Amino acid sequence: MVRRLLDEGLIQETGQAPSRGGKPRTLLSLRPEAAYAVGVHLDPDTTVAVLLDLSGRVLRRRRLRTSSETDPNRLVRVVGRGVKALIRESGVEPRRVLGLGVAVPGPIDSRRGMVLDPPNFPSWHHVPLADLLAEATGPPVVMDNDATAAAIGERWAGGANRAGDFLFVYLGAGIGGGIMLADSVLRGNSGNAGEFGHVVVESGGAACHCGAHGCLEAYAAPHAVLAAFAAQHGRCEAERLGLTLDPKRTRADWGRLCAAAAKGDPHAAEAVDRAAERIGRAAVTAVNLLDVRRIVIGGEALHDIEETVCRAMDTWVNDRSIARAVRTIAIEPSLIGDAVGAVGAASLVLHSAYTPGWHLLLEAGAQDAVPPAAVSG
Repeated sequence: MVRRLLDEGLIQETGQAPSRGGKPRTLLSLRPEAAYAVGVHLDPDTTVAVLLDLSGRVLRRRRLRTSSETDPNRLVRVVGRGVKALIRESGVEPRRVLGLGVAVPGPIDSRRGMVLDPPNFPSWHHVPLADLLAEATGPPVVMDNDATAAAIGERWAGGANRAGDFLFVYLGAGIGGGIMLADSVLRGNSGNAGEFGHVVVESGGAACHCGAHGCLEAYAAPHAVLAAFAAQHGRCEAERLGLTLDPKRTRADWGRLCAAAAKGDPHAAEAVDRAAERIGRAAVTAVNLLDVRRIVIGGEALHDIEETVCRAMDTWVNDRSIARAVRTIAIEPSLIGDAVGAVGAASLVLHSAYTPGWHLLLEAGAQDAVPPAAVSG
């Protein structure tokens, strides 16, 4: 295995470890420039594309203008142009790009590369997105649920800090969960495991776009928090904070509300605290079900409120989960940052191409050969 990776130029010899008797071990390291991957995260409010090297480092990043009302074929054209420009601007040879990873809101049919009927993209019905993007961009395409992709990206980039098991909670236009157990991603039978946003937090509560009532997303997703704020305080108070209450400007309105909360505005802070408290309540259910030792939170909608959400989750999980009797559950922000969805999408390519190789390398007794950031479940 080591010889094959050396022959393929993926790793290189960097010297020898001090001898402890017997033949000294050869030290190996990744060659980050040996291969690259592109990741695209489709979110109703924005689309982000990144180019990663083999170590998981982001070389280039682009934000593409899209919306939840964008026709799938038009979106594919926008993404296709953006991906080609991303590769061209980086100076990377296209032949070194292993593939394109795409992170999308569920539900999905991962085996067929199809986006089914995502509530956050109301005009999309059984869209063969993977095939359309492969035709538009050139590289092979792999697709997954956005929160699952984010969890894989966090594991790939986080190394020992993300080893073992964790729940990744993603907050963007919606709320999702990605699950790592025993260093392996849990996708479920259909690829739709981890719908954290549809944990019920209010029995018989507000209607959710999924058709159920009382889901977390109906209370803590940005659009829901903004609607509740306007209903409680009125349009004049919303306008005081610069909120338009236009569904097409949810991302901008959410940013203003969170910024106001961070500055101490009492009404804005109350709205954010209430949403964070419900996220914490849902996290207790998830921890009781999965018995993870860590929860990681990430996503663009956490800007300015990450600490608030972490604090609420810590309070609920470590005061009320069954596991609290055994250990403290760590609540941590993403190591990647707000581009975790796109980085996770690119990591899908690296994960599927190389993870078996890393495991075999480790089993061969070369634990010092590959830096932790290169080893994924």
